Amino acid sequence: MGIQLSKGQRIDLTKTNPGLTKAIIGLGWDTNNYSGGHDFDLDASAFLADENSKCVNDHDFIFYNNLQHPSGAVIHTGDNRTGEGDGDDEQLVVDFTKIPVHVHRIGITVTIHDAELRQQNFGQVSNAFVRLVDEANNQELIRFDLGEDFSIETAVVFCELYRQGNDWKFNAIGSGFSGGLAALCRNYGLQV
Repeated sequence: MGIQLSKGQRIDLTKTNPGLTKAIIGLGWDTNNYSGGHDFDLDASAFLADENSKCVNDHDFIFYNNLQHPSGAVIHTGDNRTGEGDGDDEQLVVDFTKIPVHVHRIGITVTIHDAELRQQNFGQVSNAFVRLVDEANNQELIRFDLGEDFSIETAVVFCELYRQGNDWKFNAIGSGFSGGLAALCRNYGLQV
């Protein structure tokens, strides 16, 4: 079991785990009983941002329609449309050795697909978590359970990996946005 973080905590990644080159970022959630007649489809995304927290171009946005960064630094392992079952619902693989020089932060986010149309929000989602696993030995290093802090939000920044000198750190963010994926894209400087 990894180190349990709470919202706002930051922790060293590569300094305290010197052999860490590849990490699996597992994201999971459950949806509460809800009678809207639609399944929930939650989607994980990664924004590879510069020192101003902006993406340089569309390739720096990794999601279900763009599963791999050209550098190979971040790979999305695929869309899970139901979130059924235990464990990670979606995963991103981060290779610290391949992250381009211009990338200083990687925002890890989850959005609800067609949230407005389906009248869904994160108030109907429970047990959301993000965990970081060392790919080499499958050991969980960090876990952040988001708690039930959300009501009408349709997008949440779960965490951020950020560069400090030659090291990478993990920031447990857990902040919600209304306006779904479009709002997140604007936040990271991408045209929608």
